[in-house]
Amino acid sequence: MIKELKVFVPAHITGFFEIIGNNNPALKGSKGAGITLDEGVVTSTSISNGTGNINITVNGEIDELNTISLKTVEIIKEKYNLVLDDYDITINHELNLPIGAGFGTSASFALGISFTLPALFNISITYKEAGEIAHLAEISQSSGLGDVISELYGGCVIRLKEGSPVNGIVDKISITRPIYVITKTLGILETSEIIDNPLHQKRINKNGSILIRQLMNNPTMDNFIKLSREFAINTQLINDELQEILEIFDDETIGSSMAMLGNTAFALSYTPDTSIEKCNITKINTKGVQYIEKLEN
Repeated sequence: MIKELKVFVPAHITGFFEIIGNNNPALKGSKGAGITLDEGVVTSTSISNGTGNINITVNGEIDELNTISLKTVEIIKEKYNLVLDDYDITINHELNLPIGAGFGTSASFALGISFTLPALFNISITYKEAGEIAHLAEISQSSGLGDVISELYGGCVIRLKEGSPVNGIVDKISITRPIYVITKTLGILETSEIIDNPLHQKRINKNGSILIRQLMNNPTMDNFIKLSREFAINTQLINDELQEILEIFDDETIGSSMAMLGNTAFALSYTPDTSIEKCNITKINTKGVQYIEKLEN
């Protein structure tokens, strides 16, 4: 017996946010706004008769830093009282985007598993319930606060109430024409070092709550990228090298800012053109999580 399920989860770039703490991880999270991309993570999960082995890879290779995937499996196992001793589980995440650079890949990993593993064991759960599993995994690893709910829905998502998809409230900006997202990653930035730092938290929250209201008063993509840049400047997270990239993007696109949280510049544009070399160019995804194929033998 072999059963396999594949799912695509879009990457997510946060433009600005506000950290909301809570002792209950299902209620902890962030408010803010961000965009999902047509690029992301394809997770292939399969189960077969076996002896309880769990094999998790990223692009076919073991990644010891990918702790969120195993944590997601553990949450599912505990929540649904799964006994896995007679099964082998194989999970592979395929992606072209860099990890730890502000694309919400940890949330994509977690959602990839929460949308496939329960289904392979014939456990019926809703989109929001699958999202809550991924959110709890994210919070436990301090790897993100709002990527899960945004990737679930797709588009330019405004997070109006924090927490898991079961508890959070979101709205979306209407996107009436294709918009390209041009990104340039300069390196890795550890999310936990920012969101767990009291000084960064103070700057983030001082600016984030104001900008959410301003976006809701004028919910356009132009305003989103403008407010994202304002947030990046006011939180003092932009380094000199990133600033140089942003200034070039500003001359060529609708506008640009820094991915929160990653050492990545991103720009919105109506064309895929840029003079900056070795950029990643994709479009805004508006569909969210999507199953690709289901195989049963």
